[in-house]
Amino acid sequence: MIELMDVRREYRIGEEPVGALNGVSLRIADGEYVAITGPSGSGKSTLLHLVGGLDRPTSGEIVVDGLRLGRMGDVELARYRNRKVGLVFQSFNLQATMSALENVALPLLLAGVPRRERLERARATLETLGLGDRLRHRPNQLSGGQAQRVALARALVNEPGILLCDEPTGNLDSRTGQAIVGLLLGLNRSRRVTTVVVTHDPHVAEQAERVISILDGQVVGDLRRVAVQGLAPR
Repeated sequence: MIELMDVRREYRIGEEPVGALNGVSLRIADGEYVAITGPSGSGKSTLLHLVGGLDRPTSGEIVVDGLRLGRMGDVELARYRNRKVGLVFQSFNLQATMSALENVALPLLLAGVPRRERLERARATLETLGLGDRLRHRPNQLSGGQAQRVALARALVNEPGILLCDEPTGNLDSRTGQAIVGLLLGLNRSRRVTTVVVTHDPHVAEQAERVISILDGQVVGDLRRVAVQGLAPR
């Protein structure tokens, strides 16, 4: 369960406070596939970063599986990000000097997993996503879709319960983007990974079973769909 209670996040531009989130309250149940939509600057990425433990709220409370993120120290938040959450970004955020295998194994290194085990797990995860023939390729040797699949494999290698994706198709052509969305949907259904996708693309949002709309830092819509792509609701 992810729960936000009257969450606010303010930044300062000069002397002026700017509200990125203005009293957001919502719940996301285990295993849900949720899209968060809204125009640029609406606060959707800020919300995702707060849930991912990359930022802290100015006020309010965020509880994930009983963990109160606002009360956790930096070390605890780092452990939370490493073990509970998988993060996928629009820009991939892969290490340029590392191979696909090394990029995917990196979270396991940070978790203290022995070298042989982390390489085996990284290889298996890449193979699951159809990249068994790209293990030794560096990011500049991969297509955009392949790089995003490597980023997705890195997010999944620790078997997190929550997958947070910030514009995961933003740098991809429509066909490749749809393939990535298909992978996310399949993982959500097969592994019951709670999946939250921030997007401005209506074609990506319409694949989700629930769409939360944000405007000016506030939730202005929360639509639950009866079925997704002809599949019966779970």
